[in-house]
Amino acid sequence: MARGSGSLLKSAGAGISTTVAEILVCPLSKQPLRLCEKTNSLISDTVGVSYSIVDGIPRLVPADGKILDADQHFNPPGTISTPQKYSLSV
Repeated sequence: MARGSGSLLKSAGAGISTTVAEILVCPLSKQPLRLCEKTNSLISDTVGVSYSIVDGIPRLVPADGKILDADQHFNPPGTISTPQKYSLSV
């Protein structure tokens, strides 16, 4: 193991940093993702898909995304968004 990587591994199970989350985009819509700490996932408000974070690694494979129900799909305050249709198949 490389020197200093031990601290990265210790925090890997805690999720990802907000800085990293701000850089990532949805693989389907290419729009920014929103970090949901409650569900430990990244949410694409544009298409209504949730991507889980496992051991600190976001699973951004379209087939791994979960389509959110209308009651689970929350837009950030001040935005209006209509989910677009995208295929989750690979």
